[in-house]
Amino acid sequence: MIEIRERDFTSFFDVPFQAYSSAEPYVSPLKSDLKRFLTTGVNPLFETDDTYTYYTALKEGVPAGRIVVHVHKASNTAYGINRCSFGFFDCVDDPQVARALLDEAESWARQRGFSELVGNFNLTAMQQMGVQTDHFDHPGYTDMVLNPPHIPALLAANGFTPFFPMTTYDLDLAEANVPQNRLDDAAGHSFAPIKRKVFTERMEDARIVLNDGFSENPMFVPLLQAEFQFQAGEMMTIMDPRLSSVLMQGGRPVGVVICIPDLNGFLRATRSRFNWLTPFHYLRFRLRRRRAVIIFYSVIREQHGQGIMGAMLARTLTMLRGAGYTRLGITWIADENRASLRQMERMGAKPLHRLHLFRKDLA
Repeated sequence: MIEIRERDFTSFFDVPFQAYSSAEPYVSPLKSDLKRFLTTGVNPLFETDDTYTYYTALKEGVPAGRIVVHVHKASNTAYGINRCSFGFFDCVDDPQVARALLDEAESWARQRGFSELVGNFNLTAMQQMGVQTDHFDHPGYTDMVLNPPHIPALLAANGFTPFFPMTTYDLDLAEANVPQNRLDDAAGHSFAPIKRKVFTERMEDARIVLNDGFSENPMFVPLLQAEFQFQAGEMMTIMDPRLSSVLMQGGRPVGVVICIPDLNGFLRATRSRFNWLTPFHYLRFRLRRRRAVIIFYSVIREQHGQGIMGAMLARTLTMLRGAGYTRLGITWIADENRASLRQMERMGAKPLHRLHLFRKDLA
């Protein structure tokens, strides 16, 4: 017997711990973070309940699958589309459970007049995005989508088709080719580290550069200040200030690299929950961290093609090596983003996972 529950957060959070074996590379977001993401009025994306909901499927009383269905109004407006999105689709390898969940999501979207259902968006194109479609045995990094091979198969069996291919990357820092680009001293560039006392100011600089530099990228929608602060608000507690920086010129931000330690080992050790052992696990994580991940990097459009990004990445790789890190992950890059793909090739980064969005026409 399959039971569907709506907005039952406890069972929703428990799904991957019940559906996936401990040997799976999947790593859950922190429980408190996931709760924030799915709380009306806390997440700026969801000002009212009618913009999203989430479902859990229980089989014989055990959480067996989950899905979020939601609307990103700013994206629909910007691109002239009539799209409903799904995210956090996790499920046992059971066609009946998958069908029950996806039917609920489709029904929610159809009732509101949307013409297509697309995902994963966890929860926008500037957060976790896509469905993993290969190399399922390869561990990932923080902020990467990970799922077992039956997830894309279940989507395909329910009429969803893959599109918008992406790749994540892994870089062995001992073998990395550090870009030789150098900043022009006469241009007046200077690096502003992202430290605790100026964290809010630097994050606003980062948002400005991200919005400008990514404005022509597919699916990108400029982030409002409240959205960016919501997503980055907890980052200060886990950031290594040696790794991230904003490039300034004449008092204005022109480039940014946001790179953080990989949290996946810590999250797995704590099962993504706070308990009395969490401080111990966090201390061990701080002492042993050797993996980092670039969440995003950007340069304002007027300074594209001047070697600035290469110089910023060269600084980041040098700082990573000096701080004792050995591996670097890079979150998804779309196949359409030829410049970033060439940058990965020049550095010697290797493809880690392939991702695709999955879409179903509801017309």
